[in-house]
Amino acid sequence: MDITKLAADLRKASQELALHNANQKNAALESVAKSIDAHRAEIIAANESDMNRSRENGMSDALLERLMLDSKRIDGILESMRTVIAQSDPIGEIAGGWNTPNGLSIRQVRVPLGVIAIIYESRPNVTVDAFCLAYKSGNAILLRGSSSALESNKAIVKAIKEGLRNAGKDGIEGALELCEVQEDHSDVDAILGATGKIDCVLPRGGAKLIQRVVQNAKVPVIETGAGVCHLFVDESADIEKAAAIAENAKTQRPGACNAIECILVHEKIAEAFLPALVEKIGKRVELRCDEKSLSIIESKCKGEKSAVRATESDFGFEFLDFVCAVKVVASIDEAIEYINAHSTKHSESICTNDRKNARAFQSRIDSACVYVNASTRFTDGGEFGFGAEVGISTQKLHARGPMGIKALTTTKFLIDGDGQTR
Repeated sequence: MDITKLAADLRKASQELALHNANQKNAALESVAKSIDAHRAEIIAANESDMNRSRENGMSDALLERLMLDSKRIDGILESMRTVIAQSDPIGEIAGGWNTPNGLSIRQVRVPLGVIAIIYESRPNVTVDAFCLAYKSGNAILLRGSSSALESNKAIVKAIKEGLRNAGKDGIEGALELCEVQEDHSDVDAILGATGKIDCVLPRGGAKLIQRVVQNAKVPVIETGAGVCHLFVDESADIEKAAAIAENAKTQRPGACNAIECILVHEKIAEAFLPALVEKIGKRVELRCDEKSLSIIESKCKGEKSAVRATESDFGFEFLDFVCAVKVVASIDEAIEYINAHSTKHSESICTNDRKNARAFQSRIDSACVYVNASTRFTDGGEFGFGAEVGISTQKLHARGPMGIKALTTTKFLIDGDGQTR
């Protein structure tokens, strides 16, 4: 596959798409949603093929759960599309404007990035989310999914392209391309080296994928980081509420990047909270504990087998499974220092009834999303009201946190004059 030619074709399509107004883009997306719905059975059948192959290859249950598509999940995808369609179009929005003393009229206007590439693992819903957000924001997109989701992605892209064709003049079929997966990753290398042809690359997946993209890309990268997320149970926390938050944040979808991987417990509440935690998640989650937390669990929960001694490598590790590190800390200061040293700057939460500690935690934690008395599982484009997300940025430049439509835009200055010279 010639990435240079693909990128050139996408550039042409992006220039056409930039001329389409909100009504035209929405009409095209409505047509795509109808096509995906109409091809639901084929998409699910293709996904079953991917699931069977991945299961045979030994993929973990947590990652299989990310790969799986069923009718309910397709309903969710379509609902996300409708939310994106209903949102205002940011393109052409005036971010600022002023007149200079010499009579120049300056406007800062929102425009598409241009040609975006996304390199992602497993989750076929990303195929639709990324396309939908890119199209609504006026961008052409190159998708490079994983081999594990190959058949699912092919079926979805086929349905999307049919929907764009059915939209007539409102649809630009060339605004989307699916890259053929090469086992030697030569296609990825070509994307990362396409300087001047691809405007931006977004990696979405595990730490190894993200590190490879960041380290090798010559094209600008928006880093959507891995999720080593933390929950800190402060000394004033409501124990029942904190245990429920821990359960949701760890067990609802342990393979998701916004699931917690480590629970920190203030030493003054540890003897009361840790037994409640074991009661809540001990039958499903292996707790890898530091010396203090393991000692408390062993003394308070006789015969408990879910708790084991942690190794140093368990802290700061993304398990993506029913495994969680546990550590007792002496103060909120120690918790904040620990999280800032071990997190991937994704999402962190504190359970506390102390308003001062809550605000200190939110101010001093250096992550994209910082919660008080809520699960980290809410770090999601849909939950934030964006309809979908192209990824969750853990960097500080350009975009941070869940990336919706506006995150796929930039601005340029339009200056009108009347013969002024300098």
